[in-house]
Amino acid sequence: MRMPQERPAPRYRCAALVGPYSSGKTTLMEALLHSAGAIPRKGSVAQKNTVGDASAEARARQMTIEPNLASCRYLDEDWTLIDCSGSVELAHDAMAALMVADIAVVVAEADPDRAVILAPMLRFLDEHEIPHILFINKMDRSDIRMRDLLAALQQVSSRPLLLREVPIRDGDSVSGYVDLVSGRAYKWRENQSSDLIEAPGDIKPRQDEARQTLLESLADFDDALLEQLLEDKIPAPKEIYTQLTRDLQQDLIVPVFFGSAEHGNGVTRLWKALRHEAPAHDAAATRLGYDAHGGFAATVFKTQHQPHTGKLSLARIWSGRLADNGNLGSRRISGLYRLKGGENQKLAEAGPGEIVGIARLDDLATGQTLRADGTAEATWNWPKPAEPVHAVALSLSDRKDDVKLTTSLAKLCEEDTALSVHHVDATGELTLAGQGDIQLQIAVERLKSRFNVAVTTVPTRTAYRETIRRPTKQHSRFKRQTGGHGQFADIQVEIRPLPRGEGFVFDNKVVGGAVPKNYIPAVEAGAREAMNRGPLGFPVVDVAVALVDGQHHSVDSSDQAFRTVAQMAMAEGLANCDPVLLEPIQAVSIAVPAEYTAKVHAIVSSRRGQILGMTAREGWTGWDQIECQLPEAEMHGLAVELRSVTLGVGSFTARFDHLQELMGRIAEQVVEERRRAVAA
Repeated sequence: MRMPQERPAPRYRCAALVGPYSSGKTTLMEALLHSAGAIPRKGSVAQKNTVGDASAEARARQMTIEPNLASCRYLDEDWTLIDCSGSVELAHDAMAALMVADIAVVVAEADPDRAVILAPMLRFLDEHEIPHILFINKMDRSDIRMRDLLAALQQVSSRPLLLREVPIRDGDSVSGYVDLVSGRAYKWRENQSSDLIEAPGDIKPRQDEARQTLLESLADFDDALLEQLLEDKIPAPKEIYTQLTRDLQQDLIVPVFFGSAEHGNGVTRLWKALRHEAPAHDAAATRLGYDAHGGFAATVFKTQHQPHTGKLSLARIWSGRLADNGNLGSRRISGLYRLKGGENQKLAEAGPGEIVGIARLDDLATGQTLRADGTAEATWNWPKPAEPVHAVALSLSDRKDDVKLTTSLAKLCEEDTALSVHHVDATGELTLAGQGDIQLQIAVERLKSRFNVAVTTVPTRTAYRETIRRPTKQHSRFKRQTGGHGQFADIQVEIRPLPRGEGFVFDNKVVGGAVPKNYIPAVEAGAREAMNRGPLGFPVVDVAVALVDGQHHSVDSSDQAFRTVAQMAMAEGLANCDPVLLEPIQAVSIAVPAEYTAKVHAIVSSRRGQILGMTAREGWTGWDQIECQLPEAEMHGLAVELRSVTLGVGSFTARFDHLQELMGRIAEQVVEERRRAVAA
């Protein structure tokens, strides 16, 4: 009796599509899904009907704003494709998705002048040793020389870029390619597999040169291949494919393919490369420190809050199985889903390699790995969000939503870990901070659409301070007679400026009991309270107050009377001490490609900044690191302006450095605005 053969366990694989905004990632995912037969026809970003961009915020902007997942089966393998946002403001979500992917497809534009845009993403991939393929999109309408384009791209990659095919040109457009390993030539057909053709005669010199370059690059990692080349032996295509696969999986090389996602050109070739050359999920598990054959482990790379399922943790399973309604230690699994765009497909169970949504694990966070005993541990080498560089102040449209606003913001920060919320004591504002306008606008829109909390946003206020420049002596008396006990307190104080950063110092120099010791704390408290608002309308810093004399009444004096007279003395005395406005100065470190350094200097100068120095950015060839100081009031919109003049790749960090005197017309405007605000 013939026993039925056991079917092999399905393989679940994952590729993340990354690249700059407008490079065509979403269109490429549509083309890959269509090629695999997962969708009957391709959607269009312009027509707002793609699988990935299902949210209202994404459709309104015609851009991907968060990792979008789609599942398909290509030949005998199950794949999850993740379309990642190309906005630099939303890069952290893309980085999190890359951490769980087997391979990245970096979608590049066919323009050497824009190659620098890929630098931050390629560096991230290199630092985390994530294998990646480069797909040059929109090649059908490009007349750019491949040699020039590849040279520009190589400048921003620390891994050697290996061109896998040379273009067949038809006038100014590309109509097909020659595979450099097999030597076969193909003519593209729109949204179909390419036709095998005879290679044009004039392409052979370029083909031979490119193939030799490919082999020499591979020989850098294989002594046997190097020996063959030195002996003028021609390696068999199978040997070359084996070497290419091994080197890609070890993240030693970056294969380069090209095509047109819009017309489906080069998509089948890309699928073949992914299927045959990309590593399996166990390599990604090992990269994060997990054993694909060990106990249950699943890493959360994204958190969502959905109307019907509640909190949904998007995770990739590395090992073991997860069942709906099952248990992990004390945790109950109350919903297991496969995601496709905006749809959730209910699952009974899932296993190694699969990406799933796990519902209602409220204490599970992005970047944690869930284990068999129900514990959640921090995932090794998980990327940290960049420090916020742009903030807005939030104001509720309805004060009754105060509690709901707090909980809703907490959920948004769970979803996007690059967002942060701060209560700023210095200005009394509630601020939402992140990487730029787009990110914050999306968050504000979702407050309304998901949680029905309406807010308005305004630029954050600058935490101005004031101080004094000369000393004074002040004598103040507080006397009030009422029907019963009256109120009486009399003090003499000396007020003098302190060096910057010294804060507030109080000293009791009274002798002979003119002011009883039990009233001294009240005098200090009153003086401190008066520092909250000085003559210019701002908190006062760096002032010393000495109580030198006074009078009291055995019946009418009290703590409150001495607190009040201290406030009077400070208000009257500070006005006579030549008050001056102080503005906070930020220490700013700006990183840009060297060709944009002059523009950065102009930006800093236009914002009343001061350049302190410039060095070559460590580890970044062709980049500069510019150290400068900028007034906090001039930081608004810096991130947006910097990106606008650097193709989106300029970045900066900032921290408070010191307070600096502000005088002249700008100071007068600040004080006048403050007076109007207080009067209102």
